[in-house]
Amino acid sequence: MSQEIERTLDLRNLLLKKSAFLFGPRQTGKTKLIKQQLGIYKYYNLLDRGLYLRLQKDPTLIRKELKKEDKIIVIDEIQKIPELLDEVQLIIEEFGIHFLLTGSSARTLKSKGVNLLGGRARERHLHPFIWNELQDEFHLLTALDRGLLPSIYFSDSPYEDLQSYCGQYLKEEVASEAKVRNIGAFSRFLEVAGLCNGQMINYTQIASDAQVPVSTTREYFQILYDTFLAVEVRAFNQTIKRKPISTSKFYFFDVGIARYLQERRGLSTKSPEFGEAFEHYIFHELSAFCSYTQKPPLQYWRSTSQFEVDFIFNKSVAIEVKAKGVINQRDMKSLKTLREENLLKRYIIISMIEDDYIDDGIEIYYWKSFLKKLWNSEFS
Repeated sequence: MSQEIERTLDLRNLLLKKSAFLFGPRQTGKTKLIKQQLGIYKYYNLLDRGLYLRLQKDPTLIRKELKKEDKIIVIDEIQKIPELLDEVQLIIEEFGIHFLLTGSSARTLKSKGVNLLGGRARERHLHPFIWNELQDEFHLLTALDRGLLPSIYFSDSPYEDLQSYCGQYLKEEVASEAKVRNIGAFSRFLEVAGLCNGQMINYTQIASDAQVPVSTTREYFQILYDTFLAVEVRAFNQTIKRKPISTSKFYFFDVGIARYLQERRGLSTKSPEFGEAFEHYIFHELSAFCSYTQKPPLQYWRSTSQFEVDFIFNKSVAIEVKAKGVINQRDMKSLKTLREENLLKRYIIISMIEDDYIDDGIEIYYWKSFLKKLWNSEFS
């Protein structure tokens, strides 16, 4: 079924203007998206061992194979041979060809200090499925429980596939690529990080629980960011009346991955885990929207007096996520406290209430209604 889903990211229009890097974790659907939108163009997949060896031996092979009709060329998993980027730059400059260069890690490219084309290519990220892509195929409990990676969302054995993804990819391949010496320590870190998903990062506590040094914990988090497996959400610190906390929070890129690392499976709307998963899912939608529309990254706000707002969107909208069917004045308290600063334009609660309404200036939306408005750009 996933091959029939039309993705939001438009590669064709992007590449008409300029070359681009397309990043994202494994199994977000980069290769399938390329085949759907760019199937008529020349394509080099560096996961093909034979091609990999030929290009490693002779990086000029792509140039030698150029034809007059070539306008766009795709190189999949460019981090496998970062040295190819010098050749890519030469072809861009001499022949005016646009490249799509995909990868599941920026770490290898950064660590080797290779040519990143010096502004000749834009950067885009592909996220797991979003509600706007799935439409009638979207089921909230399914999304919250197994996540939105295409191959897992439509899987007939999602937990087995999550086990494979988290074991073979997260704990082995990512660790190997990042040259992690102690795979066991990295595995323990991932499990502890899973339990801290959506919370403020306490490096000392996480290091203690994972039995690794604090410096190693910081390095492991950087690995997650460089491989697009987690997102750092920085604090909104412009408030004056209420002193803000500056510590960042983090979320794994997919709610299903986080839940697997937490050793959780199966979910009901009445379980205490539902609220955590629901907040993470809304984060995913907001984060994907910011990415696809080139909006500023999400932030969150928390004061030293313990008022907290889940997300600051587009530097102008405060958003609280409440997995509840009834919203009371207590649920609005943090938004109203932040509103006293007179810094933002709108104050919103996303809930399970099916009727949208406004209470004392606080906009309250059913989650599906909010997502419709979000992807129609009504909040940006």
